[in-house]
Amino acid sequence: MDVVMIAILCGLAAVAYGVVTSRQVLAASPGNARMQEIAKAIQEGAGAYLAKQYTAIAVVGAIVGVLVFVLLGPLPAAGFVIGAVLSGVTGFIGMNISVRANVRTAEAARQSLQAGLTMAFRSGAVTGMLVAGLALLAIAGYFRFLTGTGLDPTGRPVINALVALSFGASLISIFARLGGGIFTKAADVGADMVGKNELGFDEDDDRNPGVIADNVGDNVGDCAGMAADLFETYVVTIGATMVLVALLVAGADAARLMTLPLLAGGVCILTSIIGTWFVRLGGGSIMGALYKGFFATALLSVPALYFATRTIFPDMTATISVKLGDAANAVAAPVDFTAMALFWCMMVGLVVTGLIVWITEYYTGTGYRPVQSIAKASDSGHGTNVIQGLAVSMESTALPTLVIVAGIIAAFQLAGLIGIAFAATAMLALAGMVVALDAYGPVTDNAGGIAEMAGLDAEVRERTDALDAVGNTTKAVTKGYAIGSAGLAALVLFATYTEDLRQFFTDVPVDFTLSNPYVVVGLLLGALLPYLFGGMAMTAVGRTAAAVAQDIRAQFREHPGIADRSVRPDYARTVGLVTAGAIREMIVPSLLPVLAPVIVYFAITTVAGQGNGFAALGALLMGVIVSGLFVAISMTSGGGAWDNAKKVIEQGAYGGKGSPAHQAAVTGDTVGDPYKDTAGPAVNPMIKITNIVALLLLAALAGG
Repeated sequence: MDVVMIAILCGLAAVAYGVVTSRQVLAASPGNARMQEIAKAIQEGAGAYLAKQYTAIAVVGAIVGVLVFVLLGPLPAAGFVIGAVLSGVTGFIGMNISVRANVRTAEAARQSLQAGLTMAFRSGAVTGMLVAGLALLAIAGYFRFLTGTGLDPTGRPVINALVALSFGASLISIFARLGGGIFTKAADVGADMVGKNELGFDEDDDRNPGVIADNVGDNVGDCAGMAADLFETYVVTIGATMVLVALLVAGADAARLMTLPLLAGGVCILTSIIGTWFVRLGGGSIMGALYKGFFATALLSVPALYFATRTIFPDMTATISVKLGDAANAVAAPVDFTAMALFWCMMVGLVVTGLIVWITEYYTGTGYRPVQSIAKASDSGHGTNVIQGLAVSMESTALPTLVIVAGIIAAFQLAGLIGIAFAATAMLALAGMVVALDAYGPVTDNAGGIAEMAGLDAEVRERTDALDAVGNTTKAVTKGYAIGSAGLAALVLFATYTEDLRQFFTDVPVDFTLSNPYVVVGLLLGALLPYLFGGMAMTAVGRTAAAVAQDIRAQFREHPGIADRSVRPDYARTVGLVTAGAIREMIVPSLLPVLAPVIVYFAITTVAGQGNGFAALGALLMGVIVSGLFVAISMTSGGGAWDNAKKVIEQGAYGGKGSPAHQAAVTGDTVGDPYKDTAGPAVNPMIKITNIVALLLLAALAGG
């Protein structure tokens, strides 16, 4: 049975689903002329931003691509280009469908809440299935091409090509995630600073020149950025698992086992497609309706993953042997794990996914203690809101960490590092459904803005507000999922790094013990990177938001008629300002994780020799993983809790809109915005790209 071809067909099925569903979305009514005018402004702004962003990214990508070609050869360079191009394509597709579905969701909400939910989720499902489908096509298609040329599936050329494919996806992802995050939060914060705090406008008052930029930002950050992010995470996780199998598993089992992640991803695409049919209101809970689809997908994935495992290993109890099965390698992987053990590892991955989703909802949902505590603290003032928000953000790291720790231990006991890799693979197998939940968020947010600006009935705005409140939680849930899976994926990449050293640098002694000061140096530098990266991202948002606020104030000074609607604000001017700021600010932070591993390795090697250079670099990778996990979780969960605490008050608690508690909540939300939508999510690709660059460095040092 041609397992790789089955995976490719499943990827094509996801693309076909996306095409058919997008046609259904676009066939729906876009509403009245005013709604279409607003939607067109958002579309034009998003398109202009992505065009400029991708132009800037293409310049960096071309330079890096040439370096990959020179250092590693044509196959890795081709892999890099495939990963980079498809990562960009997924971001563009995600944005393109989102900016067209928003107005159709607003129009559907005029009919009923169910109609609005269906339209928003369908558009999200288009993005989700295309992300999963294109990611699987990228890695399965390229793997089939490589092995079709007669290359050994477990050989160095294939390993280098797969790592370079992941690098291409990661490089574009970090630019898309960070640039989009800077755009969306600079526009949001700048618009709120003047519109809400100074002028007393509602969130989507069309007199605010920043309001269109804010709506554009929802799409380029939460939709295009997340699509590129999850595409990259999918490719990196599947690729890292295949590479680790090639390094650790011996004999014919290795070639067969390398195809299991591809088949697992393929069958779970089919279960995700089926899961989309379960999204129905039923009892009236919007979050419950979305969870029906998620849990249906997860439950159907259990027999699907068993089928995939048994297809490749008919005897599920047969022993799969590993390379270097001596005492020195006993920690890396047990000698005697079975296909059944790998199936149970994938079940561990599904359980970890479900628990992280639930924990993230607990910390960001409006009905739970963390969000309610921030809302209550707002009644005392701005300072207490910020204090409680920071407390919740720090507390929110505990439960996800315990779940990830338990998952690592369980998977390792079952099948060693290979088991951890397959647990991470199972987590990413659900990416299609999870991205659908995320892309739903910006669509409903924009739909509410369009309903407000177009002057639709209050009942319509109530429906879009209900959809949007859930969208804040689904976006937070997706970020929690992406970060949790990134933690496991990065651990797999680190294991790949250590195995590379063991097998290809046997003549270089490497001391990873803490008694080696260069290991401590590497750990400290690695732990520093997420904080430095996050600080640079937050500063970028603050700087650009200040420029947005100045522009909004200037427009009101220059044209006082904006206040009584006798003069139309210059939306394009504000969008252009945010675009220029986001693209300018994204370059340096995005290059930090690319350059840091190279600089650390060569600096320590020059001072203390190659062995210590490898030790410091390995420690750097572990420091990035550990520190980055906490920074990312605290920022995304804390920011989401701040946002929904504001919504709790806007629904009438503690005096409602315009009250002192609401003003304090707006301050907290302003702090939380770049936390949850810029710095925190961008740490996710930052963790993985640091590890991938280290692997490519080893490949270059080993002579390709």
